[in-house]
Order: sequence, then C-alpha cells, then structure tokens
Amino acid sequence: MLTKIPKQFYYFLAVIFILNLLQSSFTQLIFDEAYYWYYSQNMAWGYFDHPPMVALLVKISSFFFNGELGVRFMSCILSAVNIILLWLMIDNPKKNDYIKHFFVLVFSMTLLNAYGFFTLPDTPLLFFTSCFLLTYKHFIKNPTWGLAIIMGVFMAALMYSKYHAVLVIFFVLLSNLKLTTSKYAWLAVIVALCCYAPHFYWLYENDFVSIKYHLYERPNGAYSFEKYTLGFFVNLVAIFGLTFPFVYKALFKTKGNNLFNKALIYLTYGVLIFFFVSSFNRRVQTQWIIIVCIPLVVIAYNYMLNNKQALTWIFRLGLVNTVLIIYLRIGLAYQPLLFNFYYESHGNKEWAKAIEDEVGDIPVVFENSYRNAPMYAFYTNGTPTFSLNNFMYRKNQYSINDAEEQVRGKDVAYVSKYLNNPTFTYTRESGGLYKGKYISNFQSYRKLDCIIENDEVTLNTDEPLNLEVYNPYKEDINLKKLKFAITYMDDYKHPLETLRIHPKTTQNTITTLKKQDTTTFKFQLPKTKKENIGYFRVVTSENDLLYGLNGKPISVK
Repeated sequence: MLTKIPKQFYYFLAVIFILNLLQSSFTQLIFDEAYYWYYSQNMAWGYFDHPPMVALLVKISSFFFNGELGVRFMSCILSAVNIILLWLMIDNPKKNDYIKHFFVLVFSMTLLNAYGFFTLPDTPLLFFTSCFLLTYKHFIKNPTWGLAIIMGVFMAALMYSKYHAVLVIFFVLLSNLKLTTSKYAWLAVIVALCCYAPHFYWLYENDFVSIKYHLYERPNGAYSFEKYTLGFFVNLVAIFGLTFPFVYKALFKTKGNNLFNKALIYLTYGVLIFFFVSSFNRRVQTQWIIIVCIPLVVIAYNYMLNNKQALTWIFRLGLVNTVLIIYLRIGLAYQPLLFNFYYESHGNKEWAKAIEDEVGDIPVVFENSYRNAPMYAFYTNGTPTFSLNNFMYRKNQYSINDAEEQVRGKDVAYVSKYLNNPTFTYTRESGGLYKGKYISNFQSYRKLDCIIENDEVTLNTDEPLNLEVYNPYKEDINLKKLKFAITYMDDYKHPLETLRIHPKTTQNTITTLKKQDTTTFKFQLPKTKKENIGYFRVVTSENDLLYGLNGKPISVK
C-alpha cells in the first residue's frame, strides 16, 4: 500500500517531520505538556484528568531524547504517520497530481499543525481517529475477523487517548446501524472493552474520580453568548484559518453516497452539533472540536480534486495560512518576534532557574498550581514539587498521587500568590509574579475526605448534619492541628464565602483522627448572608494553611 505513494509525497512529509523535530527541540514546554510529563514519571492506567495514552507517548519519547524533544518526539512521529493515513483514505485517482495542494491543506489547519509537535491528549486522539477510520473504510468493504480485532484495538486506543473519543465511535456507528447486526462489529466491541478493562478497573479503584470531576465537580460559569456560543463559532473559524469558507462548503456539498463518506459526514456534523448544544451550558475549548479536522481533510481534498475553484482558492489561502503559521511557530521559540505577546512557551526555563538559584535543591510547594509545579520539576531535573490545592482552586493529579508524601516533614520553599510578606519574589517578563517563603517541617493533609451522605441539604436548617472524616494517612492526626469550615458556592461552584465550624465528635474523648479510619462528627451549617447559594462543601485547614477541597459539593435548597 505504501509503495504506491509517490516520492514527492515523502519529500513534503520529510520537510514537515524535520520542521516538527526542530520546533520540538527549540520551543519550551507549555504548561499542559509539563503536566503530562509529570504523569509519565509514574505510569498508571489512568490519571485524574485523562486516560494514560498521553503519558505513554511522553514515556516512550524519553527513551530516545532528553529535554523538550524527550516529551514531544512521539508526537512528531504520530503526526507524520497521520498524514500518510489521511492520504490513504482518499481514493480519487487524480490525487497524485496535486500532492502539494494536499500538504498545503493539511499544514494550513492551525490546530492540526500545532499537534504536529505539541504532546497533548488530542495528539493521539487525532492519530487513532485516522487509524480507526482507515480500518473502518476497509472493514465495510470486506469485514473479516482480523479487521474486527484491529478495529477493536483502535477503538480502545481512541478511548485511552481522551474521553471525547466516544463521539468518534458513536457517530460512526450511527452512520451505519447495520453494524449492530454484524458479528464482526460485535467482536470489535468486545476486543475494545477487553483492552480498555484496565482503565475501567483504575477508575473503580480511584472512585471514578475522573468521571466525577468532568461530569459533576468541574466549575462552570453563567451563560454568556459572547463567551460560549459565539466563542464556539469563532473556534469553527480558528481551526481552519482563512480556508474555512471552502472547507465548510466542501462539507455542505459532499453527499453520503457510500458508507465511508457517510461516516465522515456523520462524524463531522455529529461533533459540531454536540458541541454547539454544549455551548449553551459551558465554554467550548477550541481543541474539543479538533476531531473534525480528520474527516474534513478527506472531505475537503476530495472536493478540491473535483472543483477547480475550490482547488485554487484553498491552495492560495492555505499558503497565506502557512506563512502566518510558520511565523507564529518561530515566535513560539523566539518570543521577540511576537512583540509584547507572551505565550506559555516563553520564559519557563528562566523563572524555574531563578527560583532554583534562590532556594537551592529543596522541595517546592506551589499553592493552587498543577501547572507551575510540574514545570518547575521539569526544568530543575526532577526537584520534588507539590501543588497544594485550596478551596479557590480545583482537584488534579496532585490530589490523588503521593506527591504530598515527598514533601511531608521536609523544609520547603512555599510559593503562593496569597502571601502578604514573602521572603523572595521573581517577576516574569510577561508580568507574572512569584512570591515565596520558607517553611520548616512542612505538614499538610489534603487527602482528608469529609463525607456527607445527603445529596441535598436545606440551607437554613437547624438540624445537625452528620459528617464522616476519613483519614487515609498512615499516621494519626491530632484534631488540634485542624480547623473545619464550610465553603458556600454559587450555582457554578465558585466560592462565595468560607465560614468556620466546630464539629463535635460522637465521643468527647476523641482527640485524633485515627490512621486509615473514619471518625464521625455532627455540625450545623453556619448562617450566611450571601445570596444565590447553590452548593457547599466541608473543608479543612491544617497548620494555618488555607482551607482545602476535602468534601464534595453538596446541593442546597
């Protein structure tokens, strides 16, 4: 199959691959990449925010290179192979005459371009979407046991990449409901479920923490047409740049005259409609709709080959996109090209080095920053770090792993924007300010779990509520070290007010939270003058640190 691809195709591919390698080497990590690098330091079948595929890519990359390329190398490989897979999905006999037009189309898609070197969950999602669709293309022509197994593996790989992958599988199935009667399709499903079983088990072992966060605990905001729905339409333009009118025209003009085209159309419209509806509830991030780039490359290129005007204009506008993208990509590595604009890839090595020069090799605790903590660790060759999450932030991987134990009892540098009298500061060129102080014998207990069985509570009730506090640590915790409080939140889980409470134990003789045991308390909700309260959660403070995120949000009425 690959021998039929013209040499000219491989020349263009080699140029893009080398460009991505150079970009990967000379561009500092962005914060999410540092976070996923942190994932890879302790490989598991799942993580707080995402399935484990992105961590696996980083781990494999680290076997070949150090530094930034040691995070991104596999992304460069996958993006190059992905271009080949896209080419193989196109059957038009005229395609070999317009190879440069194909590459301009692909390279001019902004996010498809960016994920050619950035290592993010969408990187494997794009790759395995192509793998799945190409396998499906052959499967519908001649279903076999072998293709069914391969398709099942790719379905699992999709789900290991990002939970949004369920949309790919669902809309392809919806385009061909006869699959529900195919023994080969059912085999693919069984293979996928078997391959995905380790992640299901990880979710079970971790109390479905990822599902709960994404579906129930993630903060949101009041609906804004400009930020949400209009923002969604802006994203539709942004992912294609100047070529967007012709790309979407190609979608409108393409007919589902065969099962594969039908699958591409269903997948594209399905994802767009799904996130359009979602835009009335929350802000749709640009990368959430990036899946549509895969079917739209095939749809748009086929349309170009059959429409001279589209061929000409997509090529011309794509070249303009390409020039702009190359300029911006150079700017990612060399900030002065972007004038006063600073992106996440600028200055991280510098601020990490500045703090290291100040504090030496002691552990660093960053308050409310799962972004700064791994970035500092990466650029200081693995210095132990911890993100101490308080009630104004959100839970993350640092909430469920053992990072807290690596700093417990140590002398640490504590970096927080909430410090009033910092011992040291560092100002980034972008204006960001780091404030820090030193803490001896650092102690925190952010994994204390405050459990209220009620799903909903009357706000002004005088009835005492039962509170169970589970201590997961291997040591008893003196209650004198702890303070309890209630954080009241609005309907979108944004903190409004935190009021201290004094829970009473059922036995007055209890003075400690026994290790790996549950202690029962009773308390009353404190009165508040705040309005529009939608939720509350029980929080604890230890050693005068800011209150944490110990209890789940409880609805009030």
